[in-house]
Amino acid sequence: MSELDYTIESSKTFEEVSKRLEAKTPEHKFRVLAVHDVKETLAEKGFEIKPLRIYEVCNAGFAFKALSKDKRAAMFMPCKIVVRQEENKTVITLVRPSMISKMLPGSGLEELAGSVETQLIKLVDEIK
Repeated sequence: MSELDYTIESSKTFEEVSKRLEAKTPEHKFRVLAVHDVKETLAEKGFEIKPLRIYEVCNAGFAFKALSKDKRAAMFMPCKIVVRQEENKTVITLVRPSMISKMLPGSGLEELAGSVETQLIKLVDEIK
């Protein structure tokens, strides 16, 4: 298991997983702040890749608590979930919030980042 990310595969289509992520995020008390359609962006410049979207998600309460402990936490906000298409599967990757506390030792963010990570892993597992 990677310390940097939590990655799982789905047999659902790229679009199904994307729609489920957008629908289920509020049920987990997070909000989708932005969606970056990387395939579309690169296609505008003449580059072709398989579908890939980066979802930026946030829980305002968690964000406030993190910033109250260490303003440098803002460098890692919002949380990122990547959905990408591979051959016959869709891959979902969560950048682990617990990495924030490792990147900012002494910040006191360990417990909070762990809690955020646990909730986002539940979300990712649910949309699979």
